[in-house]
Amino acid sequence: MVVGFGPAGAATARLLAEKGHSVRVVTRSGGSPEPGIEHVASDATDSKRLIEVSGGAAAIFSCAAPPYPRWASGWPPLASSVCAAAEATGAVLVMLGNLYGYGPVDGPMTEKLPLAATGPKGRVRAAVWERARMLHEQGDIRAVEVRASDFFGPGVTDGGHLAARVVPRLLRGKPVSTLGDPDAPHSWSYLPDVARALVEVAGEERAWGRAWHIPTEPALSTREMVDRLAAQSRTGPVAVRRLSPAVLGVASIFSPLIRELREIRYQFEHPFVVDSSAYESAFAVRATPVEEQVEATVDWWRERLATG
Repeated sequence: MVVGFGPAGAATARLLAEKGHSVRVVTRSGGSPEPGIEHVASDATDSKRLIEVSGGAAAIFSCAAPPYPRWASGWPPLASSVCAAAEATGAVLVMLGNLYGYGPVDGPMTEKLPLAATGPKGRVRAAVWERARMLHEQGDIRAVEVRASDFFGPGVTDGGHLAARVVPRLLRGKPVSTLGDPDAPHSWSYLPDVARALVEVAGEERAWGRAWHIPTEPALSTREMVDRLAAQSRTGPVAVRRLSPAVLGVASIFSPLIRELREIRYQFEHPFVVDSSAYESAFAVRATPVEEQVEATVDWWRERLATG
């Protein structure tokens, strides 16, 4: 069962279906049936209902998230509900996490770093995993978390730093704007690799009880990624402009999302590099070569814009 049908939830559900599994997807609004995928409309924070629809599940993939401005209040009930469903059904709980819990760090991030974030978003994401880990250690559930950096790739439209406000512009040869230092090294999580890692750890008992980093290609700056995407799109080089603090300050007055991004701006002001060697030494999934990531992303966006 997959909770949430955003980019990661959709990619995971479709990969499971491709592998021959019967998949149930839980979202507030439901959805149109797809081969091998059943959509159920339900509020995932309603633990009683979630337990009901989880009946018979071998694994619960927690890929949902509250609206970004409501993370602090929205995550605890969602996490409590998916943990309750895992406990009641015996399904393995596979949690999609991120890197907020570490807070600002010096050097590459490994899973051994403490969850030392001081901002509300980082603290709540750390608390979500700590609760699941504690329940796992007590023997109440079986849980694993897979942590991703910023998503990009086919299917990623909103929220991704290399998504709707970047790729459509460079496909037209127009300049793009970036949050933070466009030349700071940054790790990017390719969406198909996220789904493949989630599915892999669900079936690997030795993965359970801890967190893992998604297999990730070497870090590239925003400017380097834009250059590669522009070259693949054959639109020629495009300018990459850093948004000034003054512009961000004005934008934050009108945009709740921009206001909320202040907490994690450090991720784009300084090197933000993922070390995924622990996963790669233990399991089979490897990061897709960046050239293939870029080609697939440009092709997907070009088709979307042509038919949209």
